[in-house]
Amino acid sequence: MADEAFELRVQADGESQYGLALFQKPSRDQSRNGMTEDWQLVVKVHGQPLKAVLDQVLAAIKKAGYRATDLSRSRKEPFTLAEGLGVRLGLLLLAVKPLRKASRMADVSDQIQGMSEEEAYYWFSKATHPRAARRSQKALRILIAEE
Repeated sequence: MADEAFELRVQADGESQYGLALFQKPSRDQSRNGMTEDWQLVVKVHGQPLKAVLDQVLAAIKKAGYRATDLSRSRKEPFTLAEGLGVRLGLLLLAVKPLRKASRMADVSDQIQGMSEEEAYYWFSKATHPRAARRSQKALRILIAEE
């Protein structure tokens, strides 16, 4: 994959809030019929789950060469992320999105940050698989932060 395999886009959410949407570049630039493929949505997150992992989001955009202050509700340009950063961030956002307890969100966040690169790639591929994504995401949450 190319260096910029992911895009993190800011989406306005109400008057003063915002959410984030992570998109993945298609594995091929064109489909079999020659049509250009669009970026694929991995996850959208806003509200409490986003607030709980905002420090991890800021760390990821800093590693991608941006400043923390670049993340704002009014931002129009997407943040481009390398594959490794996008995989880990996507896994984190997928895992915390359905949670409501701040303590579980913190546990999940800590465990995902402690994963090896190979483990993060494995779980990301499982958590984004078209047929098994929901089961895999739940299994990951149970495994790393007990239900």
